[in-house]
Amino acid sequence: MVAGEALKRGGGQLDELGFRGVGWEEQGAFVGWAGPRGQRDDFLAEVFVRGHPQPRERPEVEMEINESLQLVFHRGPDARGSWISDDNRVALGHIRLSIIDLTPSANQPFHSPTNNVYAVVNGELYDHERHRHDLAAEYPFQSHSDCEIVLALYQRYGLGFLDHLRGEFALVLWDADKELFLATRDRYGVKSLYYTVLEGRVLVATEMKQFLPFGWRAEWDVRAVVEGGWVFDDRTVFGGVRKVLPGEYIVSRNYGGISTVRYWDLEYPDKYAVETRTEEEMIEGVRQRLLDAVRVRLRADVPVGIYLSGGIDSSAVAGMVVHLVKEGARLGNSSSDDLSRIQCFTVQFDKDSGVDESDVAQRTADFLGVKFTPIHVTEEVLAERFEQVIWNSETFMPDIHGCGKLALAEAAHNAGFRVVLTGEGSDEHFAGYPFFQNEFLLEEDHSWGHPNTAATRPHKLDSQDTSRNHIQGLDWTLPETLPSTTKTLNNTHIAGYISRSVPLKFLPWTADPKSLPTTDAQTVFINSLLPRVRSAMESKWHPLHTAQYTWAKTAFPNALLRYLGDNLDMAHQIESRPAFLDHPLTEYVNALPPSLKLKLDPATGKFVEKHILREAVRPFVSEEIYARTKQMYAAPLRYRFDGPVHNMFRGLVTRGNVEALGFVDWGETEGLLERAVVGGDPEAFRAVVTVAQFVVVSRRFGVRTAVPGVSRLKIAESL
Repeated sequence: MVAGEALKRGGGQLDELGFRGVGWEEQGAFVGWAGPRGQRDDFLAEVFVRGHPQPRERPEVEMEINESLQLVFHRGPDARGSWISDDNRVALGHIRLSIIDLTPSANQPFHSPTNNVYAVVNGELYDHERHRHDLAAEYPFQSHSDCEIVLALYQRYGLGFLDHLRGEFALVLWDADKELFLATRDRYGVKSLYYTVLEGRVLVATEMKQFLPFGWRAEWDVRAVVEGGWVFDDRTVFGGVRKVLPGEYIVSRNYGGISTVRYWDLEYPDKYAVETRTEEEMIEGVRQRLLDAVRVRLRADVPVGIYLSGGIDSSAVAGMVVHLVKEGARLGNSSSDDLSRIQCFTVQFDKDSGVDESDVAQRTADFLGVKFTPIHVTEEVLAERFEQVIWNSETFMPDIHGCGKLALAEAAHNAGFRVVLTGEGSDEHFAGYPFFQNEFLLEEDHSWGHPNTAATRPHKLDSQDTSRNHIQGLDWTLPETLPSTTKTLNNTHIAGYISRSVPLKFLPWTADPKSLPTTDAQTVFINSLLPRVRSAMESKWHPLHTAQYTWAKTAFPNALLRYLGDNLDMAHQIESRPAFLDHPLTEYVNALPPSLKLKLDPATGKFVEKHILREAVRPFVSEEIYARTKQMYAAPLRYRFDGPVHNMFRGLVTRGNVEALGFVDWGETEGLLERAVVGGDPEAFRAVVTVAQFVVVSRRFGVRTAVPGVSRLKIAESL
């Protein structure tokens, strides 16, 4: 873990967001809108600065807060609150989905006893009972909410309070005495957080659509789209809109400029340091930390369920829940030890689709003795939910499996649940994805003194295994990369794979340096990293760990967790709790030898992925799950002609809609849908999905057509 590394933008000059080089004494204008999404709510915050026009009148501030919160009302329908400073310079707004302490005393915004520190918090903060006990003598808590510990921890530790938070969260804090504004996000990016500058104000929000009531007009950042900046750094697809990156916070003092600070990061050991622990010791270390991660996530004052697939990750979570309940643990608001009351929800595609895992999940539920609820996701279900998925997730993936996830959340909501445990994050930290395997083979594992010599290791996987390194239907031809970037990435390929995951066909002007100067995506990623990380990738970390870091910082938070995570669950008031994204667990797992994550049989050249996890959870899963190989969650790629999915895309991927984007080539796009549906071309289908997603965003956000030479929003008024 790395704490306290500051990343300061600018240097006296205005950057593209209008932020001046961060001198703390410098006077400027600052306004913040904060809106993370979390445990059960969304919020907003606003600050106005010296040296700029007077703050707006209170009725106008209240109206903007309410309209912005209303756009995400589905995330917090139980309560709404706001606070505006006497001088109208600072405002906080919050909507709540009640999970812990259902009484009005837990409504937000929170304020300190002396009314000098205010906060709005979204997410779930675990271990809050322990903190409450430790701090009770020095802080008069007004509720039993987990989120209220933020003010107490800040009072004791100052900005170091972030080191003591455990869970999924996004929050905004205003210290009136110190004139300090802070907005931050959890370590993995489970909760999203965006900000922009508009008319001298900094607006911060959970979802980008929340900027619309302030007069923000969406414009494509074509450069961020073409070179992958929206995946590889802090940019988004919209000009002038940034995201707070996982494990970072933005801070302003004395109404001055904004600084970005990294408070936590993924870390891996020196690849030449020999591991001295036994395998059995490390297996037990994983087992106990995962059990603890599941245990703390059972706490809620509402019903708690489980998302179950056919894989080992969610099955392990379900098995551990059953184990803990048998031991007497309370599951949400239920103290019953009747295992049939534990309910698991599973996406069920058509049996002949080739991607359905519901039969395996059914057998797992039977093995555990829990209630099994399959959600049949038909072609009609997928088509009906496509646009809502894009509107809620605000991101792009070449698959429509998000529609299945949205249907899953809807079913859990209709069954009376507000919390579900999930298996996200396991593949990232235990090297579960097939595309990690060739990265592992780039170097020997010097840390593990067991048979794994160069003589017995294949240099690459055979053709059958290599095909598993590709996401079905995508062209993984690697793009050219600068030699310096290849060296820094230690010859790993994962960044190149990710850069090809959004298969758009761009207009020629996007490749013209005079109209749009761009950099290859891998170099964009390298340039976004701290010097410490670049150095570690090049010479300290094993290539597998470099690849894991790359994935965990790019595609995972910016695509997967948005398209399949919190955004869609909260659309139906479901708080998802990913047990594998628990920093005490991942810090332990990251320090394990690569050969215990991916176990290679030298005789066959075959891998057992997530080996140490399999051994750690073996007491809690069936033999079928223990032995089963990884199957990635994906929706079908083939749909019937003139069916719901085909007709939906017909209405979206039209010449008028595509040309209105301004950067996608209709000549290259026309005919893709026919190739996908009639010809069964999976790459064409994924390209159609991606284009359609951009069309939905363009229409729903009212995005202006991109024009050559104008690739990002011009800020009318800067600090």
